[in-house]
Amino acid sequence: MKRRTVPVAAAFAATAALLLTACGGGNDGNTANTGNDRIDGAEQGTGKDGKERNSPAPTSAPGESADRPEVELPADVKNVFESWKTGDPLKDAALADARRRIEATDAAITRTARESEVIPFYYKGEALTGAARWISLFTKQNLSVTGTTRYYAPRVTQHGKTSVGILYCADESKAYTKNRKTGKPDKTPVTDKSYVLYNARLDRNKHGVWQTSMLSSERGNAKCTP
Repeated sequence: MKRRTVPVAAAFAATAALLLTACGGGNDGNTANTGNDRIDGAEQGTGKDGKERNSPAPTSAPGESADRPEVELPADVKNVFESWKTGDPLKDAALADARRRIEATDAAITRTARESEVIPFYYKGEALTGAARWISLFTKQNLSVTGTTRYYAPRVTQHGKTSVGILYCADESKAYTKNRKTGKPDKTPVTDKSYVLYNARLDRNKHGVWQTSMLSSERGNAKCTP
């Protein structure tokens, strides 16, 4: 079983265009988010009036040099980012915060944290809600992640000065879920499903942080498979 694949993963599939989706898992039809699995700020998605509510502003001075929170991964979790720069300052700033968002999510999963101020720092709106739910699934099922994930072939499309789209691939052939109690990884044969295409939208807030507002994924997409 690869990382980010848990038995209830398909609960996110119906809203893949907006949420941090989980691909390749089973389906129990459960999309509920209980109050006990709360991440601060995650309740601030789309309100009943259909208008997006902003996540809490990061605790930093306004401007382009916002202080990013430190994120530390355990020794058995590694993310490799290949060609994660374009030479364009705006696009590279967005890619840098996308990278930090990926590592912040992994850190929240591996340390069993149900509340993390780092998650709303890099997510907002429906993507924030989806991230909170996704992290809570690992906690509920006593799972973590281990191994190395390779992120590659990023393509950045700029939409004005405060919004970009990022399409990128992930090679999860050497990354797995693991049981927290035993520490044993769930290794399975490498297939096309080990390769994932991600599609993200990032919006720059007033502090200069590029927050992910939409995130979808597709396993086995031909753009990412060898």
